[in-house]
Amino acid sequence: MFRLSQFLKEIKSPTPAGPRLDPPGPVVIWNLIRRCNLRCKHCYSISGDVNFPGELTTREVFQVMDELKDFKVPVLILSGGEPLLRRDILDISRRAKQMGFYTGLSTNGALISVHNISGIADIGYDYVGISLDGIGATHDKFRGKEGCFKDSLDGVRLCKAHGIKVGLRFTVTMDNYRELPALLDLSDEEGVDKFYVSHLVYAGRGNKNRMDDAQWAVTRDSMEMLFERAWSYIERGEEKEFVTGNNDADGVFLYFWVKRRFPQAAEHIRAKLAQWGGNASGVNVANIDNLGNVHPDTFWWHYDLGNVKQRPFSQIWTDVSDPVMAGLKQRPRSIGGRCGKCRYFDICGGNTRVRALQLTGDPWAEDPACYLSDAEIGLSETGDRLTVKPFKGQRHEPAHRFTA
Repeated sequence: MFRLSQFLKEIKSPTPAGPRLDPPGPVVIWNLIRRCNLRCKHCYSISGDVNFPGELTTREVFQVMDELKDFKVPVLILSGGEPLLRRDILDISRRAKQMGFYTGLSTNGALISVHNISGIADIGYDYVGISLDGIGATHDKFRGKEGCFKDSLDGVRLCKAHGIKVGLRFTVTMDNYRELPALLDLSDEEGVDKFYVSHLVYAGRGNKNRMDDAQWAVTRDSMEMLFERAWSYIERGEEKEFVTGNNDADGVFLYFWVKRRFPQAAEHIRAKLAQWGGNASGVNVANIDNLGNVHPDTFWWHYDLGNVKQRPFSQIWTDVSDPVMAGLKQRPRSIGGRCGKCRYFDICGGNTRVRALQLTGDPWAEDPACYLSDAEIGLSETGDRLTVKPFKGQRHEPAHRFTA
């Protein structure tokens, strides 16, 4: 995750830059259930409104939570499917808070109602993230259910009314990028605490619909808009968190933006971005799916590192005999193509490996969704990659193991 607001604050109130510091354990995004009341166009878990056999029991979940705490995992993001469809979700959430985890709930928001909001509020979630893909009918079309925009927005409002920190999440594609200004305005009007823009990752239904991925010029315009909106809050001294995810080129693009707008702060921002270091899949971000399989992040569901029913999470996560984990934990990572030659590799870290894998069959190839030009990253004087057409080549089905 790229914490945009955190870096923008450095323009006004700089803090010393230093070496990259990893947390004691990874953030764990935990898909506790695969069942979902919606059918989202870009769902990485290919969820549906059916029961999936073999999911972890409450007792098994509690046991894994104990292991995660011993391994010094600081954050649990409880997700799905739709986590509110799991009968024990509040019991799990309550225990997570009692154990001292930063506890987030990742939901589509449509099931938050006057009937359950008191129980949700009583948990004391550190954050509830609700996904919106546009306004009204646009969101309904993406989510596959008429009226779900209203239901999700009602969920946002109920959270705000009960004092819960709530944010909106938006995945930008060619089908909905025009909705970004309206969603930013909506987030202002509703007083949400956080706005998260995600780039499309080619996993699950997101892989099937990758032709809809935002073209590079659109991505750049969207990021510029987000930077300006986030900066307006810094200027006014108002608290609101803006973040992006799943395209670490955002950090380099922010550096370019700062060079234009605040040249005196540019090199400090560059140093802070290098301290961040970009993509953290397999290092500081982990995923456990509904069956207990561990993955480098949520978009690697085709690639199992081990199962928490059979081995402790700590053993799975530190096992670098797996070539993908060895490659992800290597610093710097050995990435080919444009990524490996980029002068800003120390900022981005080679970006999102699973996109390279899905398009080329090689997890160590360049990320095809980098939206920076050859000239910008130091590969040519005039090279420009901003008018690319959507990918129309052969889809590569990933093998189970790769060499690092």
